[in-house]
Amino acid sequence: MKKVGLYFGTFNPIHIGHLAIANHMVEFSDLDEVWFVITPQSPFKQKKSLLDDHHRYQMVFEATTNYTKLKPSKIEFDLPQPNYTINTLVHLEEEYPEGYHFSLIMGEDNLKSFHKWKNYEVILENYALYVYPRISNGALSHKFERHPKVHKVDAPIMEISSTFIRKQHAEGKNIRPLLPDAVWKYLDEMNFYR
Repeated sequence: MKKVGLYFGTFNPIHIGHLAIANHMVEFSDLDEVWFVITPQSPFKQKKSLLDDHHRYQMVFEATTNYTKLKPSKIEFDLPQPNYTINTLVHLEEEYPEGYHFSLIMGEDNLKSFHKWKNYEVILENYALYVYPRISNGALSHKFERHPKVHKVDAPIMEISSTFIRKQHAEGKNIRPLLPDAVWKYLDEMNFYR
C-alpha cells in the first residue's frame, strides 16, 4: 500500500518553500510520495494574478522532475467548480481503488480553520492529516490537539510566500533564489508576473 500525502495549493508559483516542505514530508514521515494537487482557477473568482491552470501545472512538473517521490497532480482540473476537498478525495478513491492510501498535508494555520471545512468530520474519520508548522495567529481547536489522525511533522518553518514572490518580481527584484531553477526559467521565458 503506497501512502500518498496530498499537498493542495494554487502554486502560483511553486517555490523552494513548497519543495522543502513536501520533501521533508516524504523523508521524515511515513509517507511514500507527495502529490502537489494544483487548485484550478475558480470560474467564479477571476484573479488577475492567478496564472492559467496549465502554466501552474507545468511549473510544478518542472519543479518536481528530479524528485522521484514528488508528483504534480491535475486531478482537480476536471472536477466541477467550486470544488471541496472531500469531493477530490472521493474522486481519488474512485480513480485509484487499490494500492493507495491518501492523507492530507496542511499548514498549522489551515488546521485552525479545519472545523469550517465541508464534511471535515468525514475527512478526519477516513484520512490522516500531516501538519507542518506555520507562524500564525489564533489557537488550535482542542479537538485536533491530540487527535489520533492528526500528525504534527517537525518540518522547517517556511516564511516564503508566492504572493511575496509575485510582488517582488513585478517590482524588478531578483527572486531567482526562491524558485527551483526550472521554474525560474519557465517563469522568465513566459514573462509572468511582470
